[in-house]
Amino acid sequence: MSRKTSGLLLVVAIALVDGEGRVLVQQRPPGKPMAGLWEFPGGKVEPGEIPEAALVRELTEELGIEIAIEALAPIAFASEGLGERHLVLLLYVAHTWEGAPEPRHASALRWVRPAEMRGLAMPPADVPLVDALERLL
Repeated sequence: MSRKTSGLLLVVAIALVDGEGRVLVQQRPPGKPMAGLWEFPGGKVEPGEIPEAALVRELTEELGIEIAIEALAPIAFASEGLGERHLVLLLYVAHTWEGAPEPRHASALRWVRPAEMRGLAMPPADVPLVDALERLL
């Protein structure tokens, strides 16, 4: 089976895990695609950028936190069609960072256990990552 796409969209995301084993999720703001859904923080990888550097940049922009590339560990990926494009989402996990996350580009933030994520409305690409995260934690 051959499927064509006009391009790949490479996105990175993070499962920030606190000392209680909870993971940070953010709610997409009104006016954005998939508004109101809960997702792992992250964003697009820009041309010429490595995924880990993109994630460090996105976390500073979105949450106001600093994180070292060495603190990032890749754990899973998802692949999802988005109309003419195709999304590849790389999920990393981290247990250490500097600063308190704040919702700079989201409606809200929540700390939840991986099992609780099953009750949240999430983008289609995020849903299969919950299984991988639950096995890891």
